[in-house]
Amino acid sequence: MSKTQICLCFIIFLYIWSSGSSREVVGQLETDCFSSDGRSKSSGICSPRASSLRKLADVASNGELLDWPKNDTRRFFHVVYRVGDLDRTIKFYTECFGMKVSRQRDVPKEKYSNAFMGFGSEKSHFAVELTYNYGVSSYDIGDGFGHFTISTQDVYKMVETVRAKGGNVTREPGPVEGGSSIIAIVKDPDGYPFELIQRGPTPEPFCQVMLRVGDLDRAIKFYEKALGMRLLRRIKKPEYKYTIGMMGFNESVVLELTYKYGVTEYKKGNAYAQIAIGTDDVYKSGEVVKIVNKELGGKITREPGPLPGIGTKIVSFLDPDGWKTVLVDNKDFMKELG
Repeated sequence: MSKTQICLCFIIFLYIWSSGSSREVVGQLETDCFSSDGRSKSSGICSPRASSLRKLADVASNGELLDWPKNDTRRFFHVVYRVGDLDRTIKFYTECFGMKVSRQRDVPKEKYSNAFMGFGSEKSHFAVELTYNYGVSSYDIGDGFGHFTISTQDVYKMVETVRAKGGNVTREPGPVEGGSSIIAIVKDPDGYPFELIQRGPTPEPFCQVMLRVGDLDRAIKFYEKALGMRLLRRIKKPEYKYTIGMMGFNESVVLELTYKYGVTEYKKGNAYAQIAIGTDDVYKSGEVVKIVNKELGGKITREPGPLPGIGTKIVSFLDPDGWKTVLVDNKDFMKELG
């Protein structure tokens, strides 16, 4: 580091020490070093290196902001996708998987209905949000969406129930190749694949969402920096030409990112919509996402603010592969649940 850089860093340190926050430094520098027309003032430290000083202050401010997701209160709320017959799907999930409806709503003005289902209260459990758009009976799932995962104490029994109710069993129950876990794969009436995995009792049976990505390292970095998730496990399967990154805030619910060797893009279709995650501050979280978008890709699709009609504050964005996430204000979400 040069003497000039050391001096500039020391100046920023003095600003931070006196103001108490690097976020205040940028505003203070604007006042102290720049006139209203954007030109640097001629006195003191501001004349020769005001531009460099401001850039360093921005870096310090961004660094502080990027710590926010790790300190925020975050939890998976629900995953949203579209179905062609809401009553049919509710019946299938209730009878085959053991889910229960927590709430339903119909919005004639916007021509859609939805239902929230899961294995417990939405105040503490991950749920599915099923959306039915008036008059639309089918959707294209594409090849980018992988599957949902439900854990059960008896995969064989659940598969027989699915079969008896007219479901499609695409993989019979049995051990995974090269392992001992018992799994099966079934499809719901709309063609969404569900991986059923045999495990002991758990408070969160609905436990995974699998999405395919074109660059696993980039995707992992994005979800770590933009959302504060941790890489729980990396599973390499070179014999089957894929690698998985298990991302989450804890082990109870996991976002399973899968990279297939040599495949960088996928067709997403119009069936799968998004994942909703809680945050204590959608505005601050939105600023973090914008910084990460510039570095890794993706974009904000809805600026932070309240939703018309219900007032719940959200911010929505795409990751570098085009998968959508919505961050929802924690307090507003609890009010919405009533």
